[in-house]
Amino acid sequence: MSVVVLDVVGLTPRVLAHMPHLRAVADTGFTAQLDTVLPAVTCSVQSTFLTGEPPTGHGIVGNGWYDRDMGEVAFWRQHNRLVGGEKVWQTARRTRPGLTVANICWWYAMGADVDITVTPRPVYHYDGRKSPDCYTRPPELRDELTAELGTFPLFHYWGPKAGLTSSRWIIDATRRVLDRHNPDLTLVYVPHLDYDLQRHGPESPQAREAARELDAALAPLLTETLARGATIVALSEYGITEVSRPVDINRALRRAGLLNVHRQQGMEYLDPWTSRAFAVADHQIAHVYVTDPADVPRVREVIRELDGVEEVLDREAQAEHGLDHTRSGELVAVAAADSWFTYYYWLDDAHAPDFARGVEIHRKPGYDPAELFFDPADPLVMARAAVSLAKLKLGIRGTMSVVPTDPSCVRGSHGRLPDDAADAPVLLCSAPEPARERYRATEVKELLLACLAGIPGGSRDAS
Repeated sequence: MSVVVLDVVGLTPRVLAHMPHLRAVADTGFTAQLDTVLPAVTCSVQSTFLTGEPPTGHGIVGNGWYDRDMGEVAFWRQHNRLVGGEKVWQTARRTRPGLTVANICWWYAMGADVDITVTPRPVYHYDGRKSPDCYTRPPELRDELTAELGTFPLFHYWGPKAGLTSSRWIIDATRRVLDRHNPDLTLVYVPHLDYDLQRHGPESPQAREAARELDAALAPLLTETLARGATIVALSEYGITEVSRPVDINRALRRAGLLNVHRQQGMEYLDPWTSRAFAVADHQIAHVYVTDPADVPRVREVIRELDGVEEVLDREAQAEHGLDHTRSGELVAVAAADSWFTYYYWLDDAHAPDFARGVEIHRKPGYDPAELFFDPADPLVMARAAVSLAKLKLGIRGTMSVVPTDPSCVRGSHGRLPDDAADAPVLLCSAPEPARERYRATEVKELLLACLAGIPGGSRDAS
């Protein structure tokens, strides 16, 4: 039995109401509420789906964390060995040694022991330029997909221009892989809903339109997959909820004398080596790293006093959430339902680093949803972006300073556990045997194994 797993980011009952083609997947199977993990962010939840472990088991405590050995905040790393635990395909191969696997844009694809890989991978030129491209295994697949679909649309995958173009490319690449290679297990990451739901909020007209256009784009893939007799499992890592209050957690730590910066050419950079405490912000979760254990009580109080912070988890409380791992901060801050954490640490925009106004997912010591916007305060932003893009195409190195440093434009976020089932992740399956009303994220691996085996599974009631 072959299985196609669609990770439709941001899929919730509220969004699914506008996606008739995707809803139809469950016509012969079932729909279930999906209980996610803390933090409800891409890298952590995907790793839980594939290993059946919470973050304390697989070690992916967020989309990034502070690497204490390297002394660096590392976001969006890609190597599969960062993920602990046994992956679903490794478990399945113990009883089905020839099982073939395709990973199409799920995270931690690099170095994974799968048969087919397709993942975004820019060309990083020696002069600092970055060109869109992808990495594939086998290598010739990259040439094949690029010839037929064009270069991977990196600037439509993330950034102010992020939109349906990237999801269409991924969907079309998936259709070709399924048709020509027919893997036993295919993992597909479909990011489109992530964009306008963060930009405008999940109840906005733009969110409803994004759901409708993605549903139409998915329709051919769904039809072809079911016609092959494959099982479809569609799910999401998290639900995006309405927010209106950014929380500058690092600025609070700096004002309290706990966070240090160093300055070069008038720009300020986080100095994690000398800071007594700093936060790695990741949507509605922030790992707070405290150098001296004696400072933990004071740091906790500074954070608790911030408007928009719901709770601060110490090691004991992290253990209750399955988040106690050596990569975790000494404290973990959880935002209130209407709030989210910025990574900002400078106190004056005149001293912001140059990367603050660009799309730079690796250098920023935290997640920045403002990268989804062209700066609304800059009347010339579109013209400057066009000039920068033209220079880039000509091979001229330059910066594209178009991202706002006022985060008030962000209207949707995620990371905390949802309060309302309408905003919780949802799971659909085309097979009826493993039906139940609710699955935990840690039980998805068991469900996939049952589907691969072609036998009823995962049928006991969730407690």
